[in-house]
Amino acid sequence: MATLGLIEYEQASTEVRAVYDDIMRTRQTDWINNFWKALAHDPVTLRRTWHSVKEIMAPGALDALTKEMIYIAVSATNQCGYCIASHASAARKAGMTADMLSELMAVVGMANETNRLASGYQVEIDERFK
Repeated sequence: MATLGLIEYEQASTEVRAVYDDIMRTRQTDWINNFWKALAHDPVTLRRTWHSVKEIMAPGALDALTKEMIYIAVSATNQCGYCIASHASAARKAGMTADMLSELMAVVGMANETNRLASGYQVEIDERFK
């Protein structure tokens, strides 16, 4: 259960409803997920976070699937089960297959292992990588 609970649309303030409405309009849905409902206890954080997510996840140099898979990778590294589930769902809608997820998790696991090894051994960066 969310620490402060969840704020449903019907109980939301006018300020929070405006953010909820923008989320639903942008995502073309009639549903607000629990992440946003939990953040709604702090309307300033809700609005700021939504605007950042909306801007960063919008179409750009990276396609939607790539962005969602990067989000999954970072979420797995940070051990955020909610974000893994949410962005895996979005990635599947954008075309991610089970094989793609499996390969992504292999890369995430390998990167975490080799990052720790390089960090632990304090490996100097090669000149040609600079």
